[in-house]
Amino acid sequence: MRGGERERATATLGTLLWAQLKKRLLLMYRYPLNTLTGLAMNFIFFGMVFFGGRAVAGQALTDSLGGIIVGYFLWSMALGAFSGVAQSVTKESEWGTLEQLYMSPFGYGKVMIAGVVVALFETLAWGGATLAFMLAVTGESLYLPVVTVLVLTVFAVAPAVGLGFFFGGLALLYKRVENIFNVMQFVLIGLIAAPGVGVVWVRLLPISQGSYLLTRSMQEGLRLWELPPAELGLLVGAAVVYFALGYGAFQWMGSRARRQGLMGHY
Repeated sequence: MRGGERERATATLGTLLWAQLKKRLLLMYRYPLNTLTGLAMNFIFFGMVFFGGRAVAGQALTDSLGGIIVGYFLWSMALGAFSGVAQSVTKESEWGTLEQLYMSPFGYGKVMIAGVVVALFETLAWGGATLAFMLAVTGESLYLPVVTVLVLTVFAVAPAVGLGFFFGGLALLYKRVENIFNVMQFVLIGLIAAPGVGVVWVRLLPISQGSYLLTRSMQEGLRLWELPPAELGLLVGAAVVYFALGYGAFQWMGSRARRQGLMGHY
């Protein structure tokens, strides 16, 4: 690619990312109650888990509090990444803009990936606010090596993005799949808690390896270069494989939906 073509491609990509960011900011601005309610529900739900659990379990909850905070932080991040992809397909279909996006010069796949990048930044912001709230409420202290936490979090939630693409593809074909989205909230909890069972193979499941390494880093103060290379390799491999599988399934189901003339139906 020549220099001029490279500059145009970079500018075009920047324009797409800016358009997605502007769209997201406008939605948050125009529906402030919905935005604030979503964040408040994160706080309230954790408060119910913490205060209710302390009343019932007492010291047992205190002993595992660090793991609960890390797990809840990752769950809120993974849920935001998953729903940001999966539900956007349904929303675009409701708004009647799905076909227009497929006809854009970028193609719907690139539009979705740009949306994922923006959603990850948004999710990181909300996740950071939730983490700060949890630490303030519980008085718990965790190690927060920023670069390590950011890198591990991105690779940890990448499989959730892949799952979001897969279920987004299902939404293209079957339209009303919101009930599956609701079930996935509990599936994500199980995947994040899976490393706690002590069985090594469960870390091959989506998000599980990321949950294991993020917990170790934030509880033991381990930085990225102090983690075992084999463990990091498994994290990166799982992120790439699950993301690729989800995105590939999304593209295949999108092609099938176009062949069946389902894009204009909701």
